[in-house]
Amino acid sequence: MIRLFFLCFTLSSTVLGQNSISGKIVDENKAPIPFANITLHHENEASQVLGVVSDFEGYFNFESVEEGTYHLEVSVLGFATHVSDAFLLQADRNIDFVLKEDVQQLDEVVVKSKRPVIRQTAEKLVVDIENSTMINTNLQDVMRKVPGVIVTNNGISIAGNKGVRILINGKTTEYMDVQTLLRDFPADNIARIEVIEQPGAEYEAAGTGAIIDIILKKNVRFGTHGNLNSWVGEDQGFEYGTGFSMASYKNKLNWQTGISHSQPTWRDDLFLVRKVGNETYDQTTIEPYDPKNFRWSGSIDYNLSTKSVVGIGGQYFRRTSDRIASSTTKITQPNSTNILFSENRLDLERYNFNLNPYYEFKSETDKLRIDLNYIQFNSNNTNVLADLPESTLPFDNRKYQQDGAYSITTYRVDYTKTLTDQFSVSLGSRFADVNTDNDLQSFGENNIGVFEFQEAESSQFLIEETIFALYTKANAKLEKWSFSGGLRYEDSNTNGNSIFMQEGTQRSNVRKRPIKKFFPSASITHEISEVLGANLSYSYRIQRPSYSSLNTFAQFLDPYSASQGNPNLIPAFTHKYQFNLTYEGQPFFGIGYSRTKDAIFNIIQQDDATAQIRQLEVNIENNANWNFRLFGPLDFIPGVEGFTGFIVLHNNFESPTYTIDLNKWSLIWFTQASYTLPYDINFEVSGNYGTGALDEGVDVDWFAELDFSFGKTFLDDRLKLNLGFNKMLNRGFVGVIDYDNVNASVESNGSRQNIQLRLSYSFGSKFGKNENDRDSSAEEERIQDRN
Repeated sequence: MIRLFFLCFTLSSTVLGQNSISGKIVDENKAPIPFANITLHHENEASQVLGVVSDFEGYFNFESVEEGTYHLEVSVLGFATHVSDAFLLQADRNIDFVLKEDVQQLDEVVVKSKRPVIRQTAEKLVVDIENSTMINTNLQDVMRKVPGVIVTNNGISIAGNKGVRILINGKTTEYMDVQTLLRDFPADNIARIEVIEQPGAEYEAAGTGAIIDIILKKNVRFGTHGNLNSWVGEDQGFEYGTGFSMASYKNKLNWQTGISHSQPTWRDDLFLVRKVGNETYDQTTIEPYDPKNFRWSGSIDYNLSTKSVVGIGGQYFRRTSDRIASSTTKITQPNSTNILFSENRLDLERYNFNLNPYYEFKSETDKLRIDLNYIQFNSNNTNVLADLPESTLPFDNRKYQQDGAYSITTYRVDYTKTLTDQFSVSLGSRFADVNTDNDLQSFGENNIGVFEFQEAESSQFLIEETIFALYTKANAKLEKWSFSGGLRYEDSNTNGNSIFMQEGTQRSNVRKRPIKKFFPSASITHEISEVLGANLSYSYRIQRPSYSSLNTFAQFLDPYSASQGNPNLIPAFTHKYQFNLTYEGQPFFGIGYSRTKDAIFNIIQQDDATAQIRQLEVNIENNANWNFRLFGPLDFIPGVEGFTGFIVLHNNFESPTYTIDLNKWSLIWFTQASYTLPYDINFEVSGNYGTGALDEGVDVDWFAELDFSFGKTFLDDRLKLNLGFNKMLNRGFVGVIDYDNVNASVESNGSRQNIQLRLSYSFGSKFGKNENDRDSSAEEERIQDRN
């Protein structure tokens, strides 16, 4: 009876003109390729598209396909996409495919190993995490595998430069605290890390440091998959976090969503000892953190055809924090000592919403992307600075209410034309419209303990800014030479309006800053031999002041310390040069030089009359930086995989205006290594040691850090377990400030010895990878909310 049923079904299919298409996908060594995407396209009706995925043996099958003319397209990560010739389907058909490994164009050389695939080009260093078998649980694990990137409590630095912009898929991250980003962002969502030290013309000219672009995996395989991760730890106290993500690709529809919540803990300690006349001020501030973070993101794409897609993505982030920073100021005179105990109670809330619709067309010779990005950022901060009863010095308690709203809309169009395998051109345009509104209200406590509004110390600061940009870029290759050159034009207009009360009358002070400038960039690469390569690059860039730094607000951190904005700040311009030698495509040796005019510099100013110090940004005349880098693998040690390296730095800051003349040579050693222990337990260790540094105005003494972890996978690599021990050796930030009338020793330290246990479980079909090439919004970076 069953055989009769199948016979009837076969006859019925034949009568109706429906047939099957089957085959097998293999590589050049005849090994089967599982999870390959096979799409069937009707030649006359572009809307008719079917898709299947090859099984573990590489086989695929389309059933009940109507007669007609079709072609097949096969794609899978790591192999070149194969498109078959058109064929007429009138009976069952078998079509096998042999896929070739994907060959990178221009000056990129791919090296594959158990560790992340690393390749160095003239413009950027690419670390492909997705092709690695290493156990990564969060972004911090990933960043430790990037040669030359140093991660410490004071942030991320590359070649001694801390002016690093972090992007996710070309967009600035909504996390403004680097440590929280490193802890909370799951590694399973990351496809690769791009360290872009010499951004081409397609990138914004903003910034003086490198760009770290975190490219996320994007589902390109049919089916549904997801990830659940959770972690617990101990730092300043108990901490935890959990997250869930899911993605699906069926027919032409592709969607992704993710949600996470975390409450990390840490502590920032600041110790400052300084001289004011014949008095010594010994200031200590202990500030614990335990913010609550919530994040949601989602996107949906629809394939209009095999070459075009339309989509929209969005994300929401909210952080709340309620903490108390405790300060002690001991004032020692020749014949007496007084102490002021104070607390700064902070109640902070910030959230932002991002929306990003786009359209993209991509063929073998043409790529067009039209993109709109909108972000709304809001922050509401209240802090009360008050003395404690044990104090022997009087202090007038204060309260600050600061509300900020930022609206940024960016439009951009990018087009690339590949004329030949050796030559392509790109051009594009970008327009950004920015509006910010910062409102600071200051209150003083009266004799009966009530806070009264201080009109003279309150103000509102508004910014309206537009930036219009055009760029063009060409890429060429001739035998063993590769060239890339571009030119970017930016026309920006920034209007800042400070509104305040003076003698009972509302007044405003408007400052306008128009800038029209060209920004060239170029790089050239030569393959010296099969394994040795060299590249030379140049870029000209601009660093615009952050929006908050232009605000004249003065906000006290403790009774004797405050931060204040500077409306007189102007942009800084930097010439950057870089030379690299590569061995088998990986970084081996590099020399970098940069010179910045009107560099934006964090200065400490001391008022000897009031004994108060204020931190503000100013423009200094010149800043020059040399860096020399040497990298090497650790493969010569049996069973060990990893790298080590040295960075030699020279920094120089000069300003006759502020009597600053600082320069220093320093050496940094860093390493990252892994070793497989019994029972397939992966042991990883990373560390760094520096002889010192010149962190703008602070001459920093030696520093060191050591982290290690144990990891293991279960259930066919779907379950990952990682036990991490961070900051086991953490010297922190110890140095001196010595210029103008400031003579102080400073120590800035975070909490010590962090332990975290992380679990990550992946389910459904495997992740695929697709790049989202969109560069984005330096305007968002300039919000600079650090709460």
